Amino acid sequence: MSGDLKIKVRGLCKSFGRKVVLNDLDLDVPKGQSLVVIGGSGSGKSVLIKCIIGLMKPEKGSIEIDGQEVLGMSAAEREEVMRKFGMLFQGGALFDSLPVWENVAFGLIAGRGAKRREAKEIALRKLGAVGLSPEVGELYPAELSGGMQKRVSLARAIAAEPEIIFFDEPTTGLDPIMSQVINELIKKCVDDLGATALSITHDMHSLRVIADRAAMIYDGRIIWNGDAGEIDHSGNPYVEQFVQGRSEGPIKMPVRHL
Repeated sequence: MSGDLKIKVRGLCKSFGRKVVLNDLDLDVPKGQSLVVIGGSGSGKSVLIKCIIGLMKPEKGSIEIDGQEVLGMSAAEREEVMRKFGMLFQGGALFDSLPVWENVAFGLIAGRGAKRREAKEIALRKLGAVGLSPEVGELYPAELSGGMQKRVSLARAIAAEPEIIFFDEPTTGLDPIMSQVINELIKKCVDDLGATALSITHDMHSLRVIADRAAMIYDGRIIWNGDAGEIDHSGNPYVEQFVQGRSEGPIKMPVRHL
């Protein structure tokens, strides 16, 4: 199985002071598949992704990309691995001072030394792939709706045709119709690229649209993983409570009484 893994995480530990966020976590992301990790707020989903892409350093554990250990790599080696990555951030993370096309092309120009004319052509093609016209490329992020900003962020994530794409709560803040549009675009873009995708979300509808496989994080560990179609019949009481959105069950939400 390990030869078929794009990302392999073993024994990952990350704490903030006394707060243990990741507790000996293991995770496998198969090549060419879309894995969605679900979990409640504060369960460690974002910290997991940040450790994998190198924004945070875990205290312990192993992270392999294509069989290559990335923890402890030199900056130059790490930069080479990161060329495989694309990322759609939860808040979009667009640069307000740059026009849309330059936001999409930013990694091509700043990270790969592409000429601006060539990068703009690629950016406009990627905007087209997410349903936005070339005219949108000349606008600024502040002139766009939330749904359009999310599309621009998706176009940026796929601009360099990455091997691995990370999606951090991709439908947060969107209405149900636009959420469905974004979910379908994510699935199409990932399929068209033949990329491996790792998404984190608490949105079960997103999971049902974009996931080949699913996993649930709770108390700093992956407590269930399997085919996305099996999640409604997982047999795991934690997963069942989360999927069904029940307040009663083994997951106890902290409530502060006034």
